[in-house]
Amino acid sequence: MKKRDKKKLLNLIIVLVIILGSYIYTNYFEKEDINKSTTSVEQTINVSSDNLKIYFLDVGQADSILISKGNEYALIDAGNNEDGQLLVQYFKSLGITKLNYVIGTHAHEDHIGGMDDIINNFSIEKFYMPNAITTTKSFEDVLDALDAHQVKFETPKINDEFSLNDANFQVLHVGTNKNDLNETSIVLRLTYKNTSYLFMGDAPTSVENDIMSENIKSDVLKVGHHGSQYSTSDTFLKKVNPKYAIIEVGKNNIYNHPKEVTLNKLKKAGVQVYRTDLDGTILLTSDGKNYNFEKIKTNINGG
Repeated sequence: MKKRDKKKLLNLIIVLVIILGSYIYTNYFEKEDINKSTTSVEQTINVSSDNLKIYFLDVGQADSILISKGNEYALIDAGNNEDGQLLVQYFKSLGITKLNYVIGTHAHEDHIGGMDDIINNFSIEKFYMPNAITTTKSFEDVLDALDAHQVKFETPKINDEFSLNDANFQVLHVGTNKNDLNETSIVLRLTYKNTSYLFMGDAPTSVENDIMSENIKSDVLKVGHHGSQYSTSDTFLKKVNPKYAIIEVGKNNIYNHPKEVTLNKLKKAGVQVYRTDLDGTILLTSDGKNYNFEKIKTNINGG
């Protein structure tokens, strides 16, 4: 073989080696790095259809929380009157036909306004509210819907327990003071494996003091009364010791919720805060050990 031909062959071999090396790097080493990166993200939560999911729904200056575990569902509050049909549409888009538990924490319109629409559109196994009757149209609409669909109005007792599959609720408070409906708020603590959640409704500091002797330590706190100054006392926050806090609140609301004093308490305690006015609907997913938070844009705020 001539010297010139040997040189051409050597150059061809070098080019082939470079191409082969590039292919191996791109399709093995680089791919392996990408997989490692993906795994490190996924390791924060074991993805499963059996995960606990909690939707803190963006219904403006109101409360509504949907909880799912497996194929079972619980709803805590249903927003304002104008949110009702929007919630119905959203729940149906999730494939929901039955709610195992529906809880109206108390009889204010921003918590039960959309409840009659929920009752009229879904099969309900258990319906819970405080025994604090009011004469508002929102409350009467709820009673009429319950009657029309033969759903029993039940008031839970303190320390009652119920479950969504293997996620367990405990009733920590239910009041009877009709002069202050916030004080009647049903307070619930949910536990799932090694995780815990505290749902405060609109409970003021007086209710926080009432439950201080209970086990209220929780990883996630649904802040009471939209982050007003009348809830989330320092002693209560210290006892709960949450890692995360959710505030359900409307943009530019007339009450100026959440109050700076409450936000400062949460900041001082090192709590990571999510807010529906800033983040939209907040979906918390947990495998019973770890948490994932996702901000979802939803069209369920009728205000």
